[in-house]
Amino acid sequence: MSRMSTSASPARPAAAAPVAARVRVSVPGPVRDLAPGVAGMVLVGGSVTVSRSLAEAPLFTAQAVRYAAAALILVLLARAAGVPLPRPRGREWLWLAGVAATGLVLFNVAVVRGVAHAEPAVIAVAVASVPVLLGVVGPLLEGRRPSRRVLLAAPVVVAGAVLVEGGGRTDAAGVGWAALALACEAGFTLLAVPVLGRHGAWGVSVHAVWMGAVMLAGLAVFTEPPSAVTELGAAQWAAVGYLAVLVTAVAFLLWYRTVAAVGSGRAGLLTGVAPLAAAGAGALTGDGVPGPAVWLGLAVVITGLTAGLRNAPEPEGP
Repeated sequence: MSRMSTSASPARPAAAAPVAARVRVSVPGPVRDLAPGVAGMVLVGGSVTVSRSLAEAPLFTAQAVRYAAAALILVLLARAAGVPLPRPRGREWLWLAGVAATGLVLFNVAVVRGVAHAEPAVIAVAVASVPVLLGVVGPLLEGRRPSRRVLLAAPVVVAGAVLVEGGGRTDAAGVGWAALALACEAGFTLLAVPVLGRHGAWGVSVHAVWMGAVMLAGLAVFTEPPSAVTELGAAQWAAVGYLAVLVTAVAFLLWYRTVAAVGSGRAGLLTGVAPLAAAGAGALTGDGVPGPAVWLGLAVVITGLTAGLRNAPEPEGP
């Protein structure tokens, strides 16, 4: 009887199958594309709180160890994936060195020193403001007018940042470190544009990371004692390991997977997740729950980013 029922009514399953297939493919697609980027921004936001563990550590030594380990991990992953890593040539050395100096060395100095003066959400809001800064500065560098949508959103994002920095626990030094973190994060992208065409995301990241490790090691030699690495405690080694593996290597892969899938414009919206993650991580690690002004500021920042960058055209570039 069951065989007769199966063969006697083939039309219903045949008609339903394409609909089910379409549902399975189309509905989870955007979530599947955006989820890696969200996870990457959660790791980046949480790293602001983790960096507080390094506030009393030998800064340059700890960061040099972090990036040396991350460079090794990225090279091994690139070889396992069969990704070529061409050597820099000519002026590419200068551009890549600029990426390393701003996006890795100065940025991490700003984060580690900044969290000593401000709660994590104050520093992390700088990461959320980067897309608007890039949306204004990037087109000007390319000889184009910035998008009107981005220009209208910029004051909204700034107002949200003021709420976070004014309502959060911070001081003038904390605001200054947050501003430096914002500038360095923007430089990390803008200085990479001339070399992305030949090196791609993998090549730029690998070269910037090992150069950053060398720069930090040089600073450590001149500013910290040779025994600095032995001064790291268990919690500080754990922080270095977290930053090397999850924030530098894993978050990089997650982020660029989403950028490749949905484009840099839409992916840029996800940076609004970072300050939320930082605020949540700070609350979970004993920093206390941020006040209403901080949460309101974070909401305003994310609203401004969404309004300014949603459906914005992709800028031309390599």
